Amino acid sequence: MIKKTLYFGNPAYLSLRNAQLVIKLPEVENNDSLPEAMKRQSEVTKPIEDLGVVVLDNKQITITSGAMEALLENNCALITCDSKSMPVGLMLPLYGNTTQNERFREQLAASLPLKKQLWQQTIQAKINNQAAVLGFCTNEEPKCMRIWANDVRSGDPDNLEARAAAYYWKTLFAELNGFTRDRDGIPPNNLLNYGYAILRAVVARGLVTSGLLPTLGIHHHNRYNAYCLADDIMEPYRPYVDKLVFELYKQYGNDVSLTKDIKFALLSIPTLEVRINKKRSPLMIAVGQTTASLYKCFSGELRRIVYPEI
Repeated sequence: MIKKTLYFGNPAYLSLRNAQLVIKLPEVENNDSLPEAMKRQSEVTKPIEDLGVVVLDNKQITITSGAMEALLENNCALITCDSKSMPVGLMLPLYGNTTQNERFREQLAASLPLKKQLWQQTIQAKINNQAAVLGFCTNEEPKCMRIWANDVRSGDPDNLEARAAAYYWKTLFAELNGFTRDRDGIPPNNLLNYGYAILRAVVARGLVTSGLLPTLGIHHHNRYNAYCLADDIMEPYRPYVDKLVFELYKQYGNDVSLTKDIKFALLSIPTLEVRINKKRSPLMIAVGQTTASLYKCFSGELRRIVYPEI
């Protein structure tokens, strides 16, 4: 079952009652000018087991310890945002699988050659998906990217990922003078940042559910990054975010900002339709298949990670 994403951008009080997330809106409850019937509707409940991602984007949101405990026990990713409405924090459960200790050991014991091969597969999948996005958005097949994807060697020692990325961003937003992919750069970098943060949370949640350490990457190894493995595994999924952002950029123009409508569109990322194992599936479900296959690679059951194809 696909899990739901809840976004809170207004003051709210979140608590737990009978395995339900109870949502109270004080702005409605305390407004004397509203009729009593509308005030009674200010309280809404959602089954905890149905939730996969919860985004808190207001400084006047209160959430009880019991609600947080229930969300985490059900493998829900809890995201908090800063004053600019950008995701700044991620809370995940400490355990998400019954054989977690065994899986940690197998992940820690993974050999360097295996991790290099897994990174090769990851970058090949990423470049091929980027090529597909370019083909969709520009109506031209980027043959050079297909060649680079085929030429990626174990561990990507030639850094073809960077070469492909430079060509990809220059071509995708060719109409934007001077556009580069930069976290602090001009729009639509702001949309990309937001979308990637949502995607990162979905992937980190999937890794924990599969009993893996999201901190221990197969390639990324920044000592200050708590989600190196999530950053690795999300790479082939990034083009799905890019395609969505490109469509929003075309619809809203060059100076697109993170409005309520834009956020609503980006929060649909977990439910985007992807193609994996020759079947169509919501992105969040596909991520679960990817992370499960990654564990099987660590345990020796598989030799390839299962990634989606655009």
